[in-house]
Amino acid sequence: MVLSIGVPCGRSSSLCGYCSPPGERSIKRSSRHIAGLDALQLSCDVYQAMIDRGWRRSGTWCYKPNLKASCCPQYPIRLDASSFKPSRSQRKLINRWNRFVEHGKNTDKPAKNKGKGSTIFDFVDAIHGSEGVMDGWEHRFEITLEESSYTIEKYTLFEKYQKKIHHDDSTIPGFKRFLVDSPLLPDPIPYFANPAKHLPTHYGSYHQLYRLDGKLIAMAVLDILPHCISSVYFMYDDDWEGFSLGKLSAIREISLARELFGAGAPGLKFLYLGYYIHTCQKMRYKGDYQPSFLCDPESHTWYPFEECATLLDANGYACFSNPENSGPSPRDAEIEEFDRHIPFKLDHDLWKQLLVVDRISGSRLFAKTLDETSLSEEEEEELSCCVEGLGTSLARRIIFRL
Repeated sequence: MVLSIGVPCGRSSSLCGYCSPPGERSIKRSSRHIAGLDALQLSCDVYQAMIDRGWRRSGTWCYKPNLKASCCPQYPIRLDASSFKPSRSQRKLINRWNRFVEHGKNTDKPAKNKGKGSTIFDFVDAIHGSEGVMDGWEHRFEITLEESSYTIEKYTLFEKYQKKIHHDDSTIPGFKRFLVDSPLLPDPIPYFANPAKHLPTHYGSYHQLYRLDGKLIAMAVLDILPHCISSVYFMYDDDWEGFSLGKLSAIREISLARELFGAGAPGLKFLYLGYYIHTCQKMRYKGDYQPSFLCDPESHTWYPFEECATLLDANGYACFSNPENSGPSPRDAEIEEFDRHIPFKLDHDLWKQLLVVDRISGSRLFAKTLDETSLSEEEEEELSCCVEGLGTSLARRIIFRL
C-alpha cells in the first residue's frame, strides 16, 4: 500500500504574471491559492484525484488556486487524446520537422512516412517518422523517456532557456526543486499486453528528452498518471524556436497518451495541459487542441471547451455547472476580503476520520486520528484550508504531518 503524506499549508498568494506587461509581474493584482500541501510523498492515484479537483504541483509543492479571488482565473484543461485529430496547421508542423530531420534546410522535399507506402496521414506514425538513425538523412533525432533526475546537460538547457526566453536567472538547487523533485511514488502500469519499448512501465514523474545529432534541444516534464499524462513544464533551446517545439511537444504528448491507452493502460486517455487562462492571450493556445474540456471550479466536473469559452467571453469568473454564479473578475478590495475569509471548520465527525503522523521510527510510520491530537489555532486553520481544497473524501486518503 502506497501512503500519501503531506504538510498542510494555509492560504497564500503570488504576484500575477498573466495580466502584466511582458517581463513584469503585477504589484496590484494577484493569484490567490485556496490551499497548499507540501507533499512528502503521494500515490499516483491520490495525485490524479487532486488534479481532478484543480490542484497542480511545482516540485513537491502542491497548490489549488481560488478562481473567485484571482484576477486571472486558472481553469484546469484536459484533452481527449483518443479522439484528437490534428488540424491542418498541426499536420504541417509535424511534416515540416520531419522534412528538416530528413533533408536538412532543404525542406521543400516531402518527408517519407517511414515503413509506409501510403500518403495517408497517420498521426502516430507521423509523430515517430523523424526518429532513429536512417541512411542518407541529414540529422539524427532521438526521443527518450526517463524517470525524473538531475544531469548537468538538463540544467544547462534550463539555464539557457531561463536566460533567453524568460530573461531570468537560475540556480541548480532551484532547478532541482522545480523540475526534478517529485512527491509521486512509481506504481506499475497494468498493461494487458507487453508494451512497446519506448513506453513507460510505471506511473510516475518523467523527463522526455529531445536530442538532435546527440545534443539535448528540448525537455518535457511529465507526470504519467492512471487517467492522464499531466504536462508539467516544457523547455527548449531557443536556437530551434522557429520550429515551434512547444506546439510539437503538446502533439507528441497527445500521441504518447494515445499509445499508452492503445497498449492497454486502463483509463489513460487524456492529456492535461495545466491551466487555461482565458484572459491571457499567450495561454489561449491550449484551446487549439480539441476535443478539450475545462474543469468547473464549483462542481469539479468537466465541460466541453466550446461551451466554456462562451461563458468566459462574457465573464471574468465563470461557473459552467451553474452559469448564474458567473460574474466579473474581483476588484482589489474583493481580493483583500478573500484574505480575511475564515475557512470552513472541521466538524467533529471528521476529526475522528482524518489521520495525522504520530511518529516515525525507522521505516515505520505511526499515525493517529485528528481527535487524538492537540492543535494550535494556526495549525487548525492551515489544515482546514487544505481539507477545504481537497474535499473531505480525498483528505481521508492523506496522512497529514503537522
